[in-house]
Amino acid sequence: MTIITVSTPTGRLSQEQRRKLAETLTDAVLVPEVGQFAPPARVGFQVHFVEREPDMMAIGGRLLADIGPDADVMVIDVAVMDGDWRQEVRTAVIERILAAMADTCGLPQPSPTWWVNFRVIDEGSWGSSGGVLSVLSLLDSGVFTEEKVKAIRVALGA
Repeated sequence: MTIITVSTPTGRLSQEQRRKLAETLTDAVLVPEVGQFAPPARVGFQVHFVEREPDMMAIGGRLLADIGPDADVMVIDVAVMDGDWRQEVRTAVIERILAAMADTCGLPQPSPTWWVNFRVIDEGSWGSSGGVLSVLSLLDSGVFTEEKVKAIRVALGA
């Protein structure tokens, strides 16, 4: 399970851009998480787009409404199940997310005012389908590479 929430000023992203990001942001996390491109794993990913009016966001102590249309602020929050999230894996995810955002927005590089928060939800702290979920129960699904299965087991002491 992974939830990616993209918060932007109202109207910053078009429907076509959101459509593209739904796929590219999913894959930006999926590939490092499972160790390969695995389309069947996509069902465990959600991307949420949250828009806020310019008077409901601020940067540098000033409302975006007061700065004007050139203020390009975004926060991308990534919440993942506990697993193999060594620093190099987190770095890869964050870089892939920022690259996907820049590509979709037609920019040569991500804006310094786009921030990514990467959060790992502790084992036993994620629930769905009437119960608590564990990444350990997903390891035999066939979407994880053998290397990732081993790394997750080591990371969780399982």
